[in-house]
Amino acid sequence: MDVSDGPDQGLLDVLLDSWDRNNTILLNLLRALPKGGLEARAIKGSPCIAELFTHIHFVRLVFVFEDAPEFARDLPKEEWVVERDPGRIAQMLNDSAKAVRDAVKSRVEAGRHMDLHYDHPILLLQHMLWHEGYHHGQMKLALKVAGRPMTDEEAGPLTWGVWMRKK
Repeated sequence: MDVSDGPDQGLLDVLLDSWDRNNTILLNLLRALPKGGLEARAIKGSPCIAELFTHIHFVRLVFVFEDAPEFARDLPKEEWVVERDPGRIAQMLNDSAKAVRDAVKSRVEAGRHMDLHYDHPILLLQHMLWHEGYHHGQMKLALKVAGRPMTDEEAGPLTWGVWMRKK
């Protein structure tokens, strides 16, 4: 794919907005977790919700490090960490979301390919959206298995409402 044709700024802004909304949805889920929710897991031996959040953060940073190192942050020493402080998790997610956003925006605007993966910088963004949606579903399943399910009435405004909201 040719990155050098120059970005359609309106389209790039919409794509970056979708990334921002994705991060908002993860933060909303984090804030809506019931007491003990960070420890919930879908099945014995699977990662708990805290580990899924720290994994998401780690994966974002690894791909930025590999594909747009000028936006790299220090990589955490471990990928699957049981972080018990929701505020710390939110800070991590915001930081890594900004790294991904800045890397994609810069590379698209400069007409530069990513260094290692992806035919186009926007594919990094799409990969992250797909990856994080997958883990979002795992988190909701873990809550259900733990006997603390989120109803559609609770989850809808925090997730689908964020995606569908007009500005």
